[in-house]
This record gives sequence, structure tokens and C-alpha cells, in this order.
Amino acid sequence: MRTYGQYCPLARASELLAERWTLIIVRNLLAGCRTFGELLEGAPGVSRALLAQRLVLLEQYEVIVREVARGRVRYALTERGQELRTVVQALGEWGARWLELEPHHSDPAYVLFATSRLVDVERAPAHGLVVRFELDDRHYWLLVRRPRAEVCTSYPGRPEDLVVRTRSEVLARCHLRHTTFAQAERGGQLEIDGPRPTVRAFLACIRPSPFAVTA
Repeated sequence: MRTYGQYCPLARASELLAERWTLIIVRNLLAGCRTFGELLEGAPGVSRALLAQRLVLLEQYEVIVREVARGRVRYALTERGQELRTVVQALGEWGARWLELEPHHSDPAYVLFATSRLVDVERAPAHGLVVRFELDDRHYWLLVRRPRAEVCTSYPGRPEDLVVRTRSEVLARCHLRHTTFAQAERGGQLEIDGPRPTVRAFLACIRPSPFAVTA
């Protein structure tokens, strides 16, 4: 880890947190990711080796703890790691307010991962839903079921309840409240095929991004 050689607490914190991917990993842990695979899914573009390196560093600084149970490794934020919630929230809100969303910011795999984390499964139909997303000429399936929604890149073997066709940037803008799903539909930027009661039930369980600017 490179150092600024300054005693300033901001400089010292930046040495750890300003490393590429570090805050993304913390964000994903705050969003409920616990396994290496979940953290990898939430950070498209990071290599397995670099993710492993960052996790070791965060554990070294006691930001996270590595737990092994029944042969499975899980990661959790420590008390000092949980205190980064306000830092992540402030940075996210600042970015939402002042930085433009550009096409290269809307990786389809990440946008669908973020969608799955915004689904409130407690508000979803008890039998669950299978939603096929056609994003930027790629197909994904969102499985809305307890205990949490998840993304599949291949047909899950159950008939689809809904089909959503749009661009990943449009979906991202809906999450950030730059527009609404209804406005995107009316503007021809988004199409949802399926029974309207099912459409309403699905949209009702998608929460906005925690970084959405509401004022």
C-alpha cells in the first residue's frame, strides 16, 4: 500500500480507502454481500486475485473479519467497518448530485446486480417471480424469492412471469430517480410484457438506490 507520508488522518485513511475497488467492496458488504462470489458479482471488472488482495488488506486493518463455518468463508464488517456507512453514503449522495451518469457507468451485469439488491422480497408475491431482462442485447433472469433476489445468466428452468426490455442506462436512471419506470415506459425507453397486476407487484417491491437524490 502506497503512503502519502503525512500524519493527517485524512491522508492516512485515504491510503487504505482510496485504493481501487476498496470502497466498492465496503459498499457491497454494507449492501449485504457476504461471500467471495457475491463480492465478485457486485464488482464487475475486478479480478479474483485483486479482490482477494483487497480483502486481506481490509482484514489486516480490522475493517472486516473473515469467518469460516461449515467449510464456507464469509466476510463481515467490524465495528470500525460499519462506521464507514456514513462515508459511503455521503460519497454516494455527492456523486449522485454532482457527477453526470455516462454510458460507460452502466455495465449491464452490475445494473442487474444492483437491481437484485434493491428488491424488497417481503413485498413481492409469496410464490416469487421470474423476470427476464433484455438489457443491451444481453439476457439475464432476476429471481425474486426469499431470502433475497438473485441474478442468473442462464434460463432458470421456470416460466417467466415478466419480460423487461430496456437499456441498462435507463434502468440505472430509474434506480437513481432521474426518471420513473412509468415515465420510461411512456417514453418508449422501457417495455414490460406480462399481466399488469404482476407488473405493478414487481415494480412496487423495487426500492430506489440509497444514493438517489430526492431533493
